[in-house]
Amino acid sequence: MKEYLLAVHIVEGETPSPEEMEQAYNDVDAFNAELKAKGAWVFAGGLHPADTATVVRVKVGEVLTTDGPFAETKEQLGGFWIITATDLDAALAWAAKGAAACKWPVEVRPFQEDPEV
Repeated sequence: MKEYLLAVHIVEGETPSPEEMEQAYNDVDAFNAELKAKGAWVFAGGLHPADTATVVRVKVGEVLTTDGPFAETKEQLGGFWIITATDLDAALAWAAKGAAACKWPVEVRPFQEDPEV
């Protein structure tokens, strides 16, 4: 089995109604339960808004921190799942269910394989 990141992308300023958010939370809870029941669950988490981020850089040995997200864009990472799947097609099928549950686009990316020692 291979591990995949299912990254949820949100658009700042496009805030769902409280009713829509409650439904999405319920749908995501059901999706998470299905992932766990099928043995695909590894880890998941929702993130606070991008304006709570701090970016850390090291330049010439000096640590520099700046407030706000790294990318200056309205589209930001809002949460993620890490799953196991037999292949990309299976991961894409899980992503479709996740996108339907959370109501946001979900990007699928495989984790790099560990190099042979």
